[in-house]
Amino acid sequence: MIPSAVFFALCLVFIAVVTLLLQRRYLPLRSTPEYLLVSTFLGLFLSSSIIVLVPIDLASASSTDDGSRGIVLPERVLLVAWRISYWLCFVLTWAILPILLSYSDSGHCSPQKRLLQSLRENARYHLIVLSIGAVGLIYFFLSSGFRFYSIKGLLVALSYCYALFLAISLMGHGLVAIPRGLFHASSISGTLLKLQRQAPRAYDKLLEATSNLEAVESEVMLVRQRKTGTALEFQEWIEELAEMAQVPESGSRSGGLLGSSRPSVPSVITEEYLAALTQRLKLCIHRRARFLSEWENLVQSAADAQSILDSKSSQRLTFTKHFASPTLLENISILNPYTRHLFYFHLLPYMRIAVASLLSMASIMIVWTEVVHSYFPKAAVIRYTVVHHPSSSSGKIGFAGQCISSLWISYMCFAAYYSLSAVKVWGSYALVRRGTSASSACFYASYAARLTVPLAYNFVSFLPEEDIVNKSVFYTFLGKLINLTAISEGFNDFFPVLVLIPVCASLFNWYRRIKEIFGFGDVVDEQEEENAFETGGWREGRDLIERELQGTTTGAFSSRASGGGVARSMNYGSASAAGPARSTAPRSRYTDEPAEEEHEQDEGVLRGFVHRVQNTLDTVEAPRWFKDVTKQQNRPRWMAGN
Repeated sequence: MIPSAVFFALCLVFIAVVTLLLQRRYLPLRSTPEYLLVSTFLGLFLSSSIIVLVPIDLASASSTDDGSRGIVLPERVLLVAWRISYWLCFVLTWAILPILLSYSDSGHCSPQKRLLQSLRENARYHLIVLSIGAVGLIYFFLSSGFRFYSIKGLLVALSYCYALFLAISLMGHGLVAIPRGLFHASSISGTLLKLQRQAPRAYDKLLEATSNLEAVESEVMLVRQRKTGTALEFQEWIEELAEMAQVPESGSRSGGLLGSSRPSVPSVITEEYLAALTQRLKLCIHRRARFLSEWENLVQSAADAQSILDSKSSQRLTFTKHFASPTLLENISILNPYTRHLFYFHLLPYMRIAVASLLSMASIMIVWTEVVHSYFPKAAVIRYTVVHHPSSSSGKIGFAGQCISSLWISYMCFAAYYSLSAVKVWGSYALVRRGTSASSACFYASYAARLTVPLAYNFVSFLPEEDIVNKSVFYTFLGKLINLTAISEGFNDFFPVLVLIPVCASLFNWYRRIKEIFGFGDVVDEQEEENAFETGGWREGRDLIERELQGTTTGAFSSRASGGGVARSMNYGSASAAGPARSTAPRSRYTDEPAEEEHEQDEGVLRGFVHRVQNTLDTVEAPRWFKDVTKQQNRPRWMAGN
């Protein structure tokens, strides 16, 4: 049997390897600074280690002198592990990663000025937070006395309450969105229809990002052409901007926006202007890389879905990479074309339905436990899946209960992380394969470290308090600080009930209804799917995807650097002029049968009836006698318009 310390060390090694693989997937390792790699690694690694540390702590707390079940560690080891994990996550979340985020976004050329600007921005933010927390500090002093322990409890409680508010809100949306997405993905034709509906919006975003980037690059070109005045003082900085923007040496460019609308450049080039220009250029480059990656992923997914549908007749399935060469793992396949067809066309949809059903039950159990665990603790069903030996003298939680508790915490955290990409409040940050910006990497690493601790403690509150929770090192280290006052203790007990609000908002589509009534509330990307009659609908998306697959727009959108990163084509101006207009795009090979069936089901009975009646009235030709009567009839003078 593997000793507990060795098992814990192996878990940490596995988490470290997975974290490195995630960094390799989303970050350009060669161009990313070491300080950014280390800080993001620590944020992801420490937050993930909590998923393993909590079950070990619970099993150790439930063990007795007669023996223990599962993986247990000494109390001193657990206390040191919790101190390292929590306080490093706390410092990364509130100090290091926010400073690095602002430092990466800064447009100054000098590292000292970038650091000063970052410190100034974060100091302004923390000053606002401290001014708000002053009221809480007075309350803590009145409740527990004037001592250092009260200040420490205030910092922990405020950080926990703020993070729990975000975690519950994001998790509530993810608990509904993840199973629903799997249910929708089980329908191949429905997936293709959804991708076709999303294509026009994705294409428009890419066009807008390309246009904005061309405008900024044109401004950089004009600045580079300045050879007199203050521009000579910043010539090296301007050359770095030109290299970043890939401005040609000759200073001329065919097409683009420069000929139609020349950007305005101030007569005096200052350091502040160049810093703002650098910041705008970096933002436009990352936004275009993001939308280019999203467009290519959408087109590739649509092509794969169509290939799966086409394999129904031939019983053979082969996927084609349209934007990148297959990786080594993708070249190694144990499936031949026939078995690949059986797997993707017949087996995978049922597997997705099974996983979606399982996750739906898990979501229901989490929501139910969040609602009842404070009022009716014995009705909290999750505790019975973890505590398998409630009356045992050798430990109430065994290895199976530890594995299940890790799965519960992982699903709760994954639901919250999943919603980060769907909520449009943080729309400027996105994960791009091998092209994630430094600010986006800091953002996601900071929220991974910020959300894991409150979700883990929220899960611990589901379990029996007297027998397990109060004896755990996690509660001794963190729980007592959170429950230092009656308000913070009540917040932890009763606030999770509000998970019903994001759950119902996502389940019953309250976001769109709020937007229709009040004009705002469209905060989730999944609620943005266009109706079939808006902006061309799925037919327009089908034509755009087909044009991309035929190579009509590859000159502007589908070029990639040899190193695997997202590259921009030098044929500026072809982005908006590539191919014919959308309305005149040729019919594609995408068949209408699967899409039209889904389309008729989605448009609704009343709306579909009105649409058909309108089409009928528009196409009916009036009888000849009716035309003669209307011609001979004299209209009144007041209707003549004279």
